[in-house]
Amino acid sequence: MILLQLFLVFLQVGALSFGGGYAAMSLIHQQTVEKFGWLTETVYADLVTLSEMTPGPVAINAASFVGMRMGGIPGALSATLGYIVAPCLIGVLVERLYRRYGEMPLFRSTLDGIRPAVAGLIASVGFGLVKNALLPGGIFDAKSTLAAAALFLAAFFVLRRFRVSPVPVILSGGVLGIAAMLCGII
Repeated sequence: MILLQLFLVFLQVGALSFGGGYAAMSLIHQQTVEKFGWLTETVYADLVTLSEMTPGPVAINAASFVGMRMGGIPGALSATLGYIVAPCLIGVLVERLYRRYGEMPLFRSTLDGIRPAVAGLIASVGFGLVKNALLPGGIFDAKSTLAAAALFLAAFFVLRRFRVSPVPVILSGGVLGIAAMLCGII
């Protein structure tokens, strides 16, 4: 039963996540945390982090991790396949429509309307992650909040100012997080 449920949940997420993996993360949160309660907010935040760090598309990684957590390897395969099916079919359909009708004003207007919605979905995930990073468990914790805010601001500054690859910033954040924990800061 869980394998079919995983497949159907991620089929729905894949079919409705216009804008790519980051847009899908909002839908994955809604399904896995809010609707089914498969994940807690903390586990979801960890899932996003792990999905970012591992090779491959973020939403497919997230689907695989949720599937593995809920149903082992068969669950991971079911969730991943569920997520992949709809975008593949929709992608082929949209490509054919774009070739044929791409210059039509109605088609262009549709694409122009989807862009801000996708930006809103991505921003929703970002705000949720910042909230969870700064308010662990939804409870104000001054010690960890200050450390998390400092790491967030440092990473943001380095990425925007120096335009470096996110990989060393992520690795540095992990090392600084371990150091802060060992020093009793968090």
